[in-house]
Amino acid sequence: MARYTGPTHKPCRRARQPLCQSKKCAVDRRPYPPGEHGRGRIRESDYQIQLREKQKLRFMYGVLERQFRRYYREAAKQSGMTGENLLRILESRLDNVVYRSGLAQTRAQARQLVNHGHFMVNDKKVDIPSYQVKAGDVITLRERSRNLIVVEHSLDTVTHALPEWLETNSGERTIVVQDVPNRAQIDTQIREQLIVELYSK
Repeated sequence: MARYTGPTHKPCRRARQPLCQSKKCAVDRRPYPPGEHGRGRIRESDYQIQLREKQKLRFMYGVLERQFRRYYREAAKQSGMTGENLLRILESRLDNVVYRSGLAQTRAQARQLVNHGHFMVNDKKVDIPSYQVKAGDVITLRERSRNLIVVEHSLDTVTHALPEWLETNSGERTIVVQDVPNRAQIDTQIREQLIVELYSK
């Protein structure tokens, strides 16, 4: 399975904001793009701004280009605003739901937990991080995985607010998807309209 294996904080510095969910991000110490001429870049084209916004969203959710394009085509076919549909699709990924619920500290950790088969959706084992959850789905940590150290540590140190569209029972290690999220419930700092403009060219 393809995945990004480059420097963790390089995309953060390029975007000039922390994208990695790490408590210590290099962008805090060096808030300028990487490279020899990182400090000297002043003028930016519209295309560069749009491309950066798309790359930020891709890196946040750990999605590669081909899969991201497929998500965009799927979002464009749905009714409503394409940008909001795209964010809704990304938020509905199983690895993101695990991260949002507080059972993992980062999306990368959530992706690994799902990959290793620790979760069930509606009592069926699912090990595909990109699995799309729906309203009414019940996600549970498997019995043998309930006392994992990484899960307990994540629940003890969770810092992000739990979203309204998820109901989490940390004692039972269950997540109930009450509804698909709307734009107001997605706290991702992304200007999705720029991504739509980029793909509309």
